[in-house]
Amino acid sequence: MAGEAGKSRTVLLATEKAFAAEAVSKIEAALTEAKYTLKKLENYKSKDELHAAVADVDAIIIRSDIVDADVLAKAAKLKIVVRAGAGYDNIDLKACEEKGVVAMNTPGQNANAVAELVFGMMIVSARNNFDGTSGFELVNRTMAFYGFGAVARATHRLAQAFGMKTFAYDPYISKEKIAESGATPVDSIPELFQSQYVSLHVPLTPETKESINKALLSKMPKGGTLINSARPEVVHEAELLEMFKERPDFCYLSDVVPKNAEDVKAAVGDKYGKRVIFTKKKMGAQTLEANNNAGVAAANQIVGFFEKGDVRFQVKA
Repeated sequence: MAGEAGKSRTVLLATEKAFAAEAVSKIEAALTEAKYTLKKLENYKSKDELHAAVADVDAIIIRSDIVDADVLAKAAKLKIVVRAGAGYDNIDLKACEEKGVVAMNTPGQNANAVAELVFGMMIVSARNNFDGTSGFELVNRTMAFYGFGAVARATHRLAQAFGMKTFAYDPYISKEKIAESGATPVDSIPELFQSQYVSLHVPLTPETKESINKALLSKMPKGGTLINSARPEVVHEAELLEMFKERPDFCYLSDVVPKNAEDVKAAVGDKYGKRVIFTKKKMGAQTLEANNNAGVAAANQIVGFFEKGDVRFQVKA
């Protein structure tokens, strides 16, 4: 139970995409200090391996790994699962609540890593992937943020350093708070798409799924660029493909490969890698620092939950 201090606990680190070795060592050190046991399941290949590993653990740390009703059914002792990262749509929150398992994320721990990746892709695109042709500068360009949480704010700070003009919309953050950060708040989502760059920072929900559609994208100015470091499902991929066919100037930079990637590549031809950039797999949090930050935060949150009953980073359906 939460808040029952001094008991022995077993924590499973279940990562199909393993943390860096240094991060694993730091996670283990944080848990060892609390006299907890770390059990590791790294680079596993099947759901059966995960099902077997969860049988006797009190807590789980995951990355993009799926924790659904089937996993929870096999985890008889489980009290808490922590996603080392911001997004948590890989956790079945309703099933967690039904089983009495607390779900948490570690907001902000990967923010700088994602922000730097965003700007890396922007520079590669603006300079035509360094093919020897003339590109353009980012200074004085406009950049809008859909969602203004930790990752968006970290990206915004880099935009400010590049001398860009910034705008933001977030239904959960007041206009005053947005303005305090130096961005201009706007009243609606469509207004964001008047900017040259629109950066997506929203979770996947029934409201956001496929919400970035042709109607919005068509509002973007010549050379408009959509940046997706959030989730692939928030973009309507069929209508995105239509945009590439109808707007030779439209650009898309994404930290995730869309399902219709081959169709997109065929539509843009030799501009792939310039006008369109996809990472090979989700790379936003793939830095040593982000691994350390998110992993240690997850371990500390588990200790805080069991020893003090701390649930401040709990996420619910």
